[in-house]
Amino acid sequence: MRVISGIYKRRRFDVPNSFKARPTTDFAKENLFNVLTNNYIDFEEGVRALDLFAGTGSISIELVSRGCNQVISVEKDRNHHAFICKVMDEVKTDKCIPLRGDVFKYLKSCGEQFDFIFADPPYALTELTTLPDLIFENNLLKEGGLFVLEHGKTDNFETHPHFLERRVYGSVNFSFFQ
Repeated sequence: MRVISGIYKRRRFDVPNSFKARPTTDFAKENLFNVLTNNYIDFEEGVRALDLFAGTGSISIELVSRGCNQVISVEKDRNHHAFICKVMDEVKTDKCIPLRGDVFKYLKSCGEQFDFIFADPPYALTELTTLPDLIFENNLLKEGGLFVLEHGKTDNFETHPHFLERRVYGSVNFSFFQ
């Protein structure tokens, strides 16, 4: 796992081979962050972010590296959560709060708002298509905030009332909502 940009640029973290997580590819992650920084978000302006289904923490460390004030990473798997904690300890940051728990329970009880929300659920997750509705029904985005959902090619959110655009990088699809 490699950090693309920011204060931890080029740092690498070895993800254990036993992990089930499918981290966002470097190619897709780099393109996503180019779109975000050029069109939507200045991460150095006090941004609060939420990383759902955080997996290896690849997006979380990228957000911290780029200057987010706070990143909350929600991951259910104990080993993945421990790995995210280890990475954040290695870089000696307190800007990331890794939480171990179920994303759907978290979304229903959160009560906070974020400037940026990223979700990378397993592509085969039955409830994947409910995520945009949960974000907006629970009022988790600040005014002007952005939600990005990573998903497979078969999912299409273009009719969702908050849908902005879709970006495709190889087999990785990102749908943007505001």
